[in-house]
Amino acid sequence: MVMYGPGTFLYVIFLVIAWVTMFYTLNFYYLAIQSRHNESHERRRRQVPELPLAMLPTVTVQLPLYNEKYVARRLIDAVCRMDYPKNKMQVQVLDDSDDDTVDLIRSIVDEYRFKGFDIVHVRRADRSGYKAGALKAGMKTAKGEFIAIFDADFIPPSSFLKHLLRYFSDPKMGFVQCKWGHVNEDYSTMTQAQAVSLDLHFLVEQKAKSLSRIFLNFNGTAGIWRTSCINDAGGWQTSTLVEDMDLSYRAQMKGWKCMFLDDYVVDAELPVQMNAAKRQQFRWAKGSIQVALKLLADVVAHRKVPVESKVQSFIHMTRHIAHPLFLAQFLIFPMLLSMDYRLYESNWAPLFVLAMYAALGPGGYLVVINKVWKKDWKHKGMQFLFLHFFGAGISVNNSVAVFDALFGRKSEFLRTPKFGIVKKGEDWRNKEYALPFTKTTLLEIFFALYGCISIFVAIFSNNALFTPLIAMPTIGFIYVAYLSIAHSQLGKKKRIKSEKTGAVVVQQAAPLAPVQRTAGQRLLLPSVLAFLVLGAGVAYYGYYTSIYPLQEASGFLARAQTAQTPQQLADYVRLAQGFIPESGNPVWVFPTYRTDFEIIHMQLDSMVARSGALSSLSPHDEGYNAALLDMHSGALEIQANLHEAIPYIYVSPQNIAFGAAWVGVILSVFAAMKHARTRHQRAETASAVQT
Repeated sequence: MVMYGPGTFLYVIFLVIAWVTMFYTLNFYYLAIQSRHNESHERRRRQVPELPLAMLPTVTVQLPLYNEKYVARRLIDAVCRMDYPKNKMQVQVLDDSDDDTVDLIRSIVDEYRFKGFDIVHVRRADRSGYKAGALKAGMKTAKGEFIAIFDADFIPPSSFLKHLLRYFSDPKMGFVQCKWGHVNEDYSTMTQAQAVSLDLHFLVEQKAKSLSRIFLNFNGTAGIWRTSCINDAGGWQTSTLVEDMDLSYRAQMKGWKCMFLDDYVVDAELPVQMNAAKRQQFRWAKGSIQVALKLLADVVAHRKVPVESKVQSFIHMTRHIAHPLFLAQFLIFPMLLSMDYRLYESNWAPLFVLAMYAALGPGGYLVVINKVWKKDWKHKGMQFLFLHFFGAGISVNNSVAVFDALFGRKSEFLRTPKFGIVKKGEDWRNKEYALPFTKTTLLEIFFALYGCISIFVAIFSNNALFTPLIAMPTIGFIYVAYLSIAHSQLGKKKRIKSEKTGAVVVQQAAPLAPVQRTAGQRLLLPSVLAFLVLGAGVAYYGYYTSIYPLQEASGFLARAQTAQTPQQLADYVRLAQGFIPESGNPVWVFPTYRTDFEIIHMQLDSMVARSGALSSLSPHDEGYNAALLDMHSGALEIQANLHEAIPYIYVSPQNIAFGAAWVGVILSVFAAMKHARTRHQRAETASAVQT
């Protein structure tokens, strides 16, 4: 089928995105093959003996913390329980907190200092550089030949230092990274999705790179660095949100080696709130692109870096580009279907891509999961289903992060809140640090609504085969958007600073109830939901009255192209005319006669008249077949003109104006909600201070 106008452009973009996505997917399977169990390597690694007590080096354990009242003690207790000589272990609690975590940490540090531990509570005047700045400041007073780092949500085992330090017998070993465990993996479907995602990263990507001597990254925590390696590589730098990845690549370009231990696990707490998980994903996505902009050219140009490491570095640094590409493909797909771009009839390329999606998408991942987890693969396979929804929904959040990085937008290092949640059923709802949903949630709602409409587009355009491909990510958008809002509408504690004493008092929000919300404030959120439903209804009505008729007309014109008699052709043409507007031209940018509905009607009227004249001729007449074929070609040309017109209806001035007004109203309601919440909090604060 020959296509003209924007349809061809969208089709090419769709295919390019499909091939790029397949490239990243195939690389994952390549790493899965590389990560196969290497017996000789494992034997050599296990033969490394533990260092004798007299040879144990001095180690500095750095604990960068910021407002971690629920997990600070758990972390410091675990570190101080590690089986290592006190006189050879320095503990730095790098505390940038600005809440009552400061007093909590101070008391814990004093407690362990009294017990004979070399532990210090490091405070800075400000949070400049955030985590990287804290680590950099700690390096100034670090005593150790090696630096162990743990984020607040980790629980290192007692054997950690002795187990890892044995691998630094090679003087060029720069850092050793451990696999992360998950103490709250089964807390919810969201934590299960995060768990299997991280496990695949460690057990496939990190393991493969470690075995193949490909550049790999330090994951920011649960590992040990050689101090001289950090200094030689330029130290901790604050130009990106992923200082760990940044330093990893700089160190390896300097010739330092690294190792990943897949069989030694350090447990950690997964985010249990959707908005916290999104914040973490945002930081990782944006930081990776920042590192790509900063270091990728240097890695590629470095003569001593092997080609395979260059390729894998490119893929690793840029892999989050897949998120905006996925969204672009999600937007384009229903447009192609509405233009009757039947991918399974066009040519071998889209059919091949769809087959690869089916085989190398869920199917391929399940094969990898089966090989990695063996007996437990069914449980992990179910978690992968949750990951499929979570990954699709989180793509909006991560796409914003990618564009933030590409456009050089500076942003604060926003930590991931932890609530000390370990067991299923434990509640975090009445704890501090719970995050509100952001404007990104509005985009997630948009994509959810777009997906719902796209399902109808697929069905009405006789492409129901593709409905599952649209429905799966749509469920993901709904899932993430719903949890983003649901996890925000929770009672949280309020931190109130007394004007008289300056002390920080933590109180429940519920007891401070004398200030009541007005009826208008209570109606704000239902108003948003109602307006979203209204927008979806208007969009569906617009599709049904403007685009669907042209698709029906296109269908009848397709039948006219196969008509065996002039009368049959005329009947199909008349049916098509009934669905085409009498006048107007939807192409408002450089319009042409091809998409002028009045001219199209004239062409169809002429075709009907020719059919009547042709009916008087004998089918055996010399000009009969030539005339019938000519009218078939005319029907094909008019059908192509309708396909050219359809995309412009989607982006008509009226639709753009309505969409802008719709988004504007929702943003206004969100602003009103924020303003009302601010006023409410001020009133609560004033009431609390008075009491």
